[in-house]
Amino acid sequence: MIEIRRASPSDGDALGEIHATSWEAAYAPFFDPEFAAREVAARRTRWHARVADPTGTILLAALDGHPLALSHTVPSPDRPGLAEIRTFFAHPDAWGTGITPALMTATLDRLYDDGYDGAHLWTLRDTPRSRRFYTKSGFTESGVTRTHDFGDGTPLSQVEYVRPR
Repeated sequence: MIEIRRASPSDGDALGEIHATSWEAAYAPFFDPEFAAREVAARRTRWHARVADPTGTILLAALDGHPLALSHTVPSPDRPGLAEIRTFFAHPDAWGTGITPALMTATLDRLYDDGYDGAHLWTLRDTPRSRRFYTKSGFTESGVTRTHDFGDGTPLSQVEYVRPR
């Protein structure tokens, strides 16, 4: 059974574990192993502060009582009327279970209920799994790209996806 709810301050550890484990599986191969290990560790501890911040919404999805996916949305700083999905991650144990489509549906429903006209997000160009998921979720490439430096001095290409209401 899938349960999706707004995250609470007591969920910081679960959010950190989801983010760290999924980031390691999807993104660590792009980085030097030492840097990747530091980034994984940092992701385990940052969610306590984020969940306490009233800006934006963090949803937590659990499968049979086990927290396995998260989304973090904020008002878009670049696109008036849209929300930005800043973080959308699922623990590798959740891949293929149906929890990520359910979480995306709940995330979008929440954004629409909050009055947004749609959503946009950025994902790495070289992550075909995430790009396929966003396309299946009704997002389309906007044609805009940018580079993002995660802190190791190596900018990586990102692609923007948009989904109107």
